[in-house]
Amino acid sequence: MPAHLLVSALVRRVQAAGGFAYVLQRGDADAGAILVECSDRGQRQMLLEQARDMAGRVYWREMPLHQDEAAHAEMLAKRRRADPDIWIIELDIADAGRFAAEILSDA
Repeated sequence: MPAHLLVSALVRRVQAAGGFAYVLQRGDADAGAILVECSDRGQRQMLLEQARDMAGRVYWREMPLHQDEAAHAEMLAKRRRADPDIWIIELDIADAGRFAAEILSDA
């Protein structure tokens, strides 16, 4: 599934469930990697990254989480510099990690 369609579906599902979804960085419409920051009432819970295994299958892996704002901002800046095609999405919804995992497992 092209990245922009997955991002659009994720944003719509979060908003339909009463949450907030923000596209912090738009990546390549078709092949951009996706990084999903999951928050609940402004508290960061989980950071998920789209990855591919050796067979080319997509899966989602949990990334190290930085609660310190400066460290988190620097990590995002490094990711942007390393991959200008990356999508960075922030979700803020109750039990955001579970919600994202359910949605992304369908993709």
